[in-house]
Amino acid sequence: MGSHRTFADANAKLEGARYSILGVPYDATTSFRPGARFGPDEIRKASYNFETWVNEWDVDLVEVPIHDFGNIGEHHHPEAMLTELESDVRQMVEAGAFPILLGGEHSLAPGAVRVLASKHRALKCLYVDAHLDFRPEYLGTPNSHACAARRIADILGAESIFQFGIRSIERNEYKDAKRMGLRWAYARDIHKKGMEWAIHEAEKALGSKGPLYLSIDMDGHDPSIAPGVGTPEPFGISDHDVKALIDHFAPRLVGADVNETCPPFDNGNTSALAAREVREIIAAREAKLGKRRA
Repeated sequence: MGSHRTFADANAKLEGARYSILGVPYDATTSFRPGARFGPDEIRKASYNFETWVNEWDVDLVEVPIHDFGNIGEHHHPEAMLTELESDVRQMVEAGAFPILLGGEHSLAPGAVRVLASKHRALKCLYVDAHLDFRPEYLGTPNSHACAARRIADILGAESIFQFGIRSIERNEYKDAKRMGLRWAYARDIHKKGMEWAIHEAEKALGSKGPLYLSIDMDGHDPSIAPGVGTPEPFGISDHDVKALIDHFAPRLVGADVNETCPPFDNGNTSALAAREVREIIAAREAKLGKRRA
């Protein structure tokens, strides 16, 4: 375990926790700007900026049993990183906790999906990103952050993924994605038609019921909102767009990650937004599922 502070209000033990947070300080396959390995601890620090009571949902996070699992160790190879990550996520899931991963780079997502797919039949994936991440391999490894959606497709099938905020695609990657049945909403279309349209498209593609995994690459947001990312891409979607997505699908979520926060290129805004989106996932899910629990 590396040095870290716990996520704000994560005061519960794993046994009995409804949520467990795992830091993945890994960026060894970074292709542009390194530094995402510092993301988990900076997101944790930023989480102390917020009130415990999320007024929109009338949920006080100090009353929700949240656990902080700490960070995985340092790894050079993505395969070793994924092995430790999957072991930790399996512990979280077996304890009955909803796993939330803090990146680190997007290469973490397939590991979490692999574990959750073994527990939840017909699991599907919502994927926020500027990039398609659908290359078969990149810079010598099939487990690069540029291959994350492709590796999730290996587990769930490409038709079980819907992506939001896309605006950067390599030509051969595009051909593979279309052939294999991957679907997405371009950022430009979300800007014109709204996130409600994109949510409707996702439900047409994936169905309106069943378990979902949510993977949020911070570069899905416009870099004017989230500048501290490894591969910034202009003309992105807004923080309100991502919030609408979280709020709508919260009751169906069984796990999530917030990845690619790169603090060396940030002014603190990206880490704060990542922390707030984690808190939004918890609060919206608690508010909507709380009625069912009651």
